[in-house]
Amino acid sequence: MVSVKKIAFIIFLSTLLNSCSIGKKYSRPNIAVPEHFRDQSIENKNSINLKWKTFFKDPVLVQLIEKALEKNAEISIAIISLEQVELNYRQSKQSLLPIIGFTAGSSRSWISKNSLNGSLVEQFSSRNYIDDFDTSVRLSWEADIWGKAKLQKEQALIGYFMQKENLSALKTRIITQVAQAYYNLIALDEQLKIAQTNVFLSDKTLEMTKLQYQYSLTSSVGVAQSEAQKKTAEMIIPVAKKNIAVQENALSILCGQYPNAIERAGYLESTNTLADFETGVPVDMLANRPDVKAAEYDLMISNVRTNLAKIDMYPTFSITASSGLNSFNFSNWINIPGSLIKNMGVNLTQPIFNKAALKTAYKIAELNQEKLDKKFKQTIIIAAGEVADALAIIKNTDEQLFLATEKGKSLTKASEDVDLLYKNAKANYLEVIIAQNNALENELEIIAMKKEKLTSIIVLYRSLGGGSQE
Repeated sequence: MVSVKKIAFIIFLSTLLNSCSIGKKYSRPNIAVPEHFRDQSIENKNSINLKWKTFFKDPVLVQLIEKALEKNAEISIAIISLEQVELNYRQSKQSLLPIIGFTAGSSRSWISKNSLNGSLVEQFSSRNYIDDFDTSVRLSWEADIWGKAKLQKEQALIGYFMQKENLSALKTRIITQVAQAYYNLIALDEQLKIAQTNVFLSDKTLEMTKLQYQYSLTSSVGVAQSEAQKKTAEMIIPVAKKNIAVQENALSILCGQYPNAIERAGYLESTNTLADFETGVPVDMLANRPDVKAAEYDLMISNVRTNLAKIDMYPTFSITASSGLNSFNFSNWINIPGSLIKNMGVNLTQPIFNKAALKTAYKIAELNQEKLDKKFKQTIIIAAGEVADALAIIKNTDEQLFLATEKGKSLTKASEDVDLLYKNAKANYLEVIIAQNNALENELEIIAMKKEKLTSIIVLYRSLGGGSQE
C-alpha cells in the first residue's frame, strides 16, 4: 500500500515540475504607427478631454445619454455577459485545487441461485440477496506539470478584460448614436422652420402675383408658377415632420423607452463641441479605443490557446484516492477498522493514437493566432483612417460653410432686390421664383453641412476612444 509520505512526495515532485511551462509568452506585435495623422499637427494628448459629460455641453443631451446608459437593452445584456465572464474567471482559479467528493448509499441485489455467488450467499446468510452499505470520500487531483491550469486561468482573466472593453465599445457606440440622433433632430427642426418661413414668403409672392394679374401686369402662367413655388416649400414641411417623428422614435428606443416625443434645446450654431479638436490630435490616442484594446486581448487569448493546444500533446499526471466504510450488514456498517476501505491510484496518460489530431489542432491554433495578429494590425489602421476621415471632413466642411454663408448673404440680397423690383414691375415672376429657390436650397445646404460637421466631430470623439467614461 502506498504510504502518506509517498503521496506527499509525489505531490511535491509534481509541484517542482510545474516550472516546466510550455509555450511562448505573449509579445505585442511591432506596429509602425505614424507620428501624426494626415495633415495634422502633433499635440499633447492631455489637452483633449474625452469625458462625455464634459465634451457634450447640452444639458438635455447629457440627460438623454445618462438615460441610454442606464436603460438601453444592449448595454444591460452586455453587463450580464460581463458578469458571466467574471464568474468563469473565478471558477478557473479553482482548477489547481483537488476535487473532493462524498458519497453515501445502500443497495440490495438478488442473485441467481444457480450462480456461484448466489449459492454462497444462501450458504452463509440464509438469504437470496446481498445488501451493500457504502460511505466514501474520494479525491482526485491532476498535477499542473506543464502550466495548463495557469494558462486556463490566464485565458479567463484576459477574456474578462476583453469583455470589459467590448462593453466600453458598446457604451461608446450608444453615446455617439444618441448624440447624432439628437443633433439630427435639431437639424430637422431648423429645416422645418426654414420651410415654414419660405412658405410665408411664397405666399406673399403669390398674393402679389395675383394682384398684378388682376391689373394685367402679368399672365396666368406667373400665378401658376408662384403657386408651384409655394407648394415646393410646403412639401418640405410634411417630410420634415415625418423624419422628426421617426428620429424621435429611434432615439426613444436607444434610451430604453417606448417611442415618444423628445425634448431638445438650442440650434446647430449653439452646439459648441469643436474646441477640443481645433489644433489636431495625437496618434497615440488610438490606444484609448476599446475596440483596439479588445482586438489585442483577443490576440493574447489566441496565444494562450496555442500554448494549451501544445500542452495537449504532452502526458498528464493525476492522483486518485478514496477512503470510507463498507459492509453488507447495516449493524456493523460503522465498525472501524473492520468496515474501513482505502484505495489509491497514480496515473500517467500519454496520447499516442490521437497524436496526429492533436498536432493538427496545434497547427490550427497557430494559424488562428497569425490571423488575429493581422486583424489587430488592421484594426489600428482602420482606426487611424476613421480619425483622418473625420478630421478631413471637419476641416473641409468649415471651408464649405464659410463659402455657403457668403453665398447666402448674396442670395438674400438678390432676393430682396428682385422682390423690390417685382413690386415696381421692373422684374418678372420667374426671377423672383429663381431667387427664392436658390435661397431655400442654400439654407438647406448650410444645415446639412452643419450637421455633417457635428456628426464628424462625434465620429472623431468615438474614434479616439471617448464615450464610456464620465
